[in-house]
Amino acid sequence: MILTFGIRQTFGLFLPPLHAELGWSVAALSLAWAIQNLLWGAFQPIAGAIADTKGPVWVAFFGGVTYVAGVWLMSEAQSELVFGIGSGVLVGIGLACSGMSVVLSAVMRASPPEKRGLYGGIVTAGGSVGQLIFMPATQAMIETLQWKPTLQILTVVSIAIVLCAFALPRGPKQTAAPTGATSATTIGGALRVAFEDRSYLLLVTGFFVCGFHLAFIGFHLPQFAMLCGLPPKAASDSLALVGGFNAVGCVVVGIMMRKMQSKYLLSAIYFLRAVAIAVFILLPVTEVSIRVFGAAMGLLWLSTVPPTSGLVARLFGTRYLTMLFGIAFFSHQIGAFIGAYWAGWLYDTQGNYDAVWWVSIALGVLSAIVHLPIRERAPVPAMA
Repeated sequence: MILTFGIRQTFGLFLPPLHAELGWSVAALSLAWAIQNLLWGAFQPIAGAIADTKGPVWVAFFGGVTYVAGVWLMSEAQSELVFGIGSGVLVGIGLACSGMSVVLSAVMRASPPEKRGLYGGIVTAGGSVGQLIFMPATQAMIETLQWKPTLQILTVVSIAIVLCAFALPRGPKQTAAPTGATSATTIGGALRVAFEDRSYLLLVTGFFVCGFHLAFIGFHLPQFAMLCGLPPKAASDSLALVGGFNAVGCVVVGIMMRKMQSKYLLSAIYFLRAVAIAVFILLPVTEVSIRVFGAAMGLLWLSTVPPTSGLVARLFGTRYLTMLFGIAFFSHQIGAFIGAYWAGWLYDTQGNYDAVWWVSIALGVLSAIVHLPIRERAPVPAMA
């Protein structure tokens, strides 16, 4: 998680130098980032279904190899298309197979129910630690070595993802479903039960907003900082703070899951995101404010993941957790695709990100409302 999230989260730092030095459009680079998110989400249920039935080791191994190939192709790219294939297609598929859902589900499947929130928070925090480590290091390398050698170094580092795959369990571990959860024994049965559940559909809908926020801010904040006349380091520091404070937020939310219903935690997180964004854009954007914004958003960044995956496990058990969480994650990634690409298109056509910020606020409030009707303890009809 440290490697897969830490490395890919630095891709936004390459946007200003590629745009300035090579003249590649912000919209084209944003499209590559958007495609990465979309393919990551689209392949996640497939990777999850294989990991649920065959075990996660070789799924994660394949993902690691694909991820390495993608970062290498980015370093060798001579055109926007080749760069997009590497950063968008290959890294996107690699993330689906070796990223959060496969790793998180393997850990939660092996965890006792009362500790899933805590362990899920710790695993999710791994991605934040990666962001905290790789953000300042990558920005420093870009400034001293330029973008191409930096990507070559990241290619070598990413090889460790392949090796980490062998630390996962070697086979699927079946865990008894909780009372009231589905006893479906087939993938089709599990899917039918899930899509007939109103609470699951609300959860999937709300997760769309999380993806929109993360993709827009995570990729476009460096360019937004330059637009405001701030140095690149201000944005990289802000995103590093996102990672550092997110590690805290994920663990705290994981602990709070033992005392509060997850739907209320999710509603509060999305509402506080809307407040944080509103305060940030309404006040003058300075080197201090962008760093404070990074810290505030960090507490709310991936802290949605433990309660979201925990709700899926509570509703349906852990047998098909990777696949069912993967479907929710696909909604997340559709939001990420729209947030990333629309922001890039808007910048190229209007020269600012104003509309995206205001839409982000509105979506945060909407998601806060959507989670409230979820019935966490509602029984799900068992499949025959």
